[in-house]
Amino acid sequence: MSQSLTLITGNTTISSPNKTFKLGFFSTNDESKIYLGIWYASIPTPTYVWVANRESPVGNLASAFLVLSGAGKLEIIDTALKSPENVVWRSDNVINGTNVKLLEQGNLVILSPRGEIVWNSFDYPADTWLPGMNLTAGKWLTSWKSSNDPAPGNYSLRLSQDYGEIVLSYNGDFVYWDTGKWSMNAFSGVPEMSIPYIYKFHFVSPWTPNASFGYTETALEGGNPPLTRFFLDFTGQLKQFTWSPQTANWNMFWSQPENICKVYGLCGNYGFCNARMLNPCKCLIGFRPVDGVSWDAGGFSSGCRRDSDEDCNVKDGFKEVGVVGFDGAKWESFEASRDECEKRCLNNCSCIGVNHNVKSNYCKNFFGSMLNIRNLTLSSTTDEVLHVRVPREGKDRKRRKKLYVYVVAICGIIVICMLLVVLLLITRKRVMKRRKEEKDTIYAVTNLKVFTYKELHAATKGFSEKLGHGGFGVVFLGQLSDSSLPVAVKRLERPGSGEKEFRAEVCTIGNIQHVNLVRLRGFCSEDMHRLLVYDYMPNGPLSGYLKKDGQHLSWDVRFRVAMGTARGIAYLHEECRNCIIHCDIKPENILLDEDFSAKVSDFGLAKLIGRDFSRVLVTMRGTWGYVAPEWISGVAITTKADVYSYGMTLLELIGGRRNVEGPPSFGKANETGEKWFFPPWAAQHIIAGNVAAVVDERLGGVYNAVEAERLGMVAIWCIQDEEEQRPTMGMVVKMLEGVVEVSVPPPPKLLQALVSGESFHGVGVDSGNRVSTATGSHSDSDHVQLSGASRDAACSPKVSLD
Repeated sequence: MSQSLTLITGNTTISSPNKTFKLGFFSTNDESKIYLGIWYASIPTPTYVWVANRESPVGNLASAFLVLSGAGKLEIIDTALKSPENVVWRSDNVINGTNVKLLEQGNLVILSPRGEIVWNSFDYPADTWLPGMNLTAGKWLTSWKSSNDPAPGNYSLRLSQDYGEIVLSYNGDFVYWDTGKWSMNAFSGVPEMSIPYIYKFHFVSPWTPNASFGYTETALEGGNPPLTRFFLDFTGQLKQFTWSPQTANWNMFWSQPENICKVYGLCGNYGFCNARMLNPCKCLIGFRPVDGVSWDAGGFSSGCRRDSDEDCNVKDGFKEVGVVGFDGAKWESFEASRDECEKRCLNNCSCIGVNHNVKSNYCKNFFGSMLNIRNLTLSSTTDEVLHVRVPREGKDRKRRKKLYVYVVAICGIIVICMLLVVLLLITRKRVMKRRKEEKDTIYAVTNLKVFTYKELHAATKGFSEKLGHGGFGVVFLGQLSDSSLPVAVKRLERPGSGEKEFRAEVCTIGNIQHVNLVRLRGFCSEDMHRLLVYDYMPNGPLSGYLKKDGQHLSWDVRFRVAMGTARGIAYLHEECRNCIIHCDIKPENILLDEDFSAKVSDFGLAKLIGRDFSRVLVTMRGTWGYVAPEWISGVAITTKADVYSYGMTLLELIGGRRNVEGPPSFGKANETGEKWFFPPWAAQHIIAGNVAAVVDERLGGVYNAVEAERLGMVAIWCIQDEEEQRPTMGMVVKMLEGVVEVSVPPPPKLLQALVSGESFHGVGVDSGNRVSTATGSHSDSDHVQLSGASRDAACSPKVSLD
């Protein structure tokens, strides 16, 4: 037997041929736990894609060695331990290996003397699914235990038992999300798969034990495909990321389940889940985390336990939790009063909670575990209030603790007040003078009013009446004290700049005035509060009129909405002093006033939120159709990205429907409940001259056929794959006005691929920084004729929000 060959010690690493990946030792927050892993070497953000010794970390970096043993196997050795126990991990290849390589795909392989692969890391996935890696009956993803613990967690992504779909499961047996059945070239529950941006999915031998599902990336013309990965988070969510060199960040395009509280067992026993919180889980009153270290690192699945050491006591009490849902518990139901219900539970140590229905006088006693306690959705019909069994001592101790806190707080307040009075007298005059100067010198030219947080809190009645929730924040209805007209107050989430920068950007937006843009009336910037006050649009967003069973707009109103929206966007692109790219054109951001005139909202907010491109993209996940193809490639975004989104919105306006929903009523597929992508079908009919098939059937044929044909062809011009082929928004306005003749557009290659089943070759960047598809490029000047002397120019040169 030959001697072992040392491959890695200490901080040395092995790189892939193009230095995309590295293999080496690393640690998370605990430097006494050393792991062998693979991570991206070409990006600044540490992102680990594979870990070898997940359950057996080495205690010290100086004692960690990776060797190719004399038996031809990879071994991780901890020299601080005695042989043979010092081997903490070993590959299981049967044939001896003589060479080790890290491939460019991120796959670690052992090669035989003949160069054949006898073992590879892709056959032993961790929590990351890379291009070229396959899921099979014996290969699946397993999440980390927490954000800093690579040990196997509770969640896995695997093939279903019938080998026909992909599922997310808890502890390998409880399925809490699935893709739906495989049909043709996509899963029925993942309509995004039908949009072939840069992925090519393949399912070999589905419905058999030999089934194998994987994906590859389509190379971009003139360059390599972007870095991408599917990642099973320790919270149980499956997420898809693409690396953006432009923002030096991972952009998340898709995740499931979208509501994190639908992940089974996320918060564990007696854990309450709130999807709106940064840390979604907290223990109920009277309980504490079972594993405090893991809980602090985001690993909540171990759940909570009683504050007292006893499992139960007949002197326990009950704490009202509310009308909630939960998993894992069993119950017995019987007729009894509230007192009898609680007494019966207290006499059984296995009973963990009760609810009592006053109307029916029926009681439920719960047993087992209460996983993922969460608020129910508005569609829920139950009114049963849960009361959880808690230790009486914990309640008494909580009262004593509160009393102690109150006494200390009162004494402290008295001392602090004496100091504050002196400080306030000194600083009050200075602060009032500074605020007056700011209002008089900075905001006079914008006619913006500076509100206090207290004023807006009162105007919205404590932010009680919610109008909607967008990518940048929540919108509330308000009534100002000095006006009889209502206003819309947007509370920004995660503001990305300081107060001076925020005020400067607000002044820029405040100076933008146009009849088709929502007017900004004022703002608030106090501490971390960032709020914007807009005119209230009584007829709400355009999206409210795109539901099959809801209200709809007449054709005249639709055409005015299309025209008004185009004029508003064109003003932002071409008539402002600085070109403004909206980045989020969609029906939710087109509001209708009392006369059903279109007003574009949320313009300029991408800069206020901190130029966070990934946040804009997160708001679009699940509706990829609004995103222009160049978003995926990570190149600089221009005004033509807004033109693409406008074209997709125009198709929805014509058809009176959303772009991703059920298929037309005349198709048999409607009975299956599967989702369907509308634009390819609409584009095919519009180009063929059959726009009548696309127009909203709720209009009953009452519409202007010439206007409908014009709108349809403009929409198809706007959604061309290549930026150069799309018209500017100024040109779109002239097309809609009839000043410019609109010829029949070519079918968009991406959408054409959906109809014909061909593969789309992706989006690339040529030497002039122009976005193009792999199948060629054309100029829109070949198809659009001006009746005037010249064409409108887009914001020049290419404009990025950076």
